[in-house]
Amino acid sequence: MSSEELSVFKPGEMAVPGRLELSAPARRRSEAALVRAARRGDDGAVDELFRRHWPVAYRAAYLVVGDRAAAEDIAQEAFLKAVGALDRFDRRRPFAPWLHSIAVNRAIDWTRARALRLEQPTAEWSTVDPAHPAGISRELAAALGSLTAEHRAVVVLRYLLEYTPGEIAAMLELPRGTVNSRLRRGLDALVRELEAHR
Repeated sequence: MSSEELSVFKPGEMAVPGRLELSAPARRRSEAALVRAARRGDDGAVDELFRRHWPVAYRAAYLVVGDRAAAEDIAQEAFLKAVGALDRFDRRRPFAPWLHSIAVNRAIDWTRARALRLEQPTAEWSTVDPAHPAGISRELAAALGSLTAEHRAVVVLRYLLEYTPGEIAAMLELPRGTVNSRLRRGLDALVRELEAHR
């Protein structure tokens, strides 16, 4: 798999619709300061955390569920859950991995629930626009769509969001061996799928 196929979307490259641009001082505030201010109820700090982190939470959710509307709902739910639980958040840790773990776990749950309802997946996996915030080719999107949600989640977290296997294990509350196994199986299936469509 080429690095081009697994290019990482940079959060600053996507404007979040309907969000106002914040002042220069708000943009310069450290993440720790924003989390402290958000815990005190500062709406500007919440807005800035949203602006900084929602695009990648959305991207992670989209790459697991393959459905734009569901990914938007999941990312918003994840952000609201994270903000609502800031009093329990360990401020010594970065905010983004915590938010991404909430979003990815929720996306896995959504995908499992859809499968239990015997719903057919949407056609979005094969029709994704390369300019879409997922930032990947149609071929890679379709190949990701062929994986189980569990395999897709670890591949997305490792190769598109660049978390280490240890970080993924902590985020998904899985043994590291399980993460490594899912990564290997997911990558093998992904490569087979990509090679079948060349």
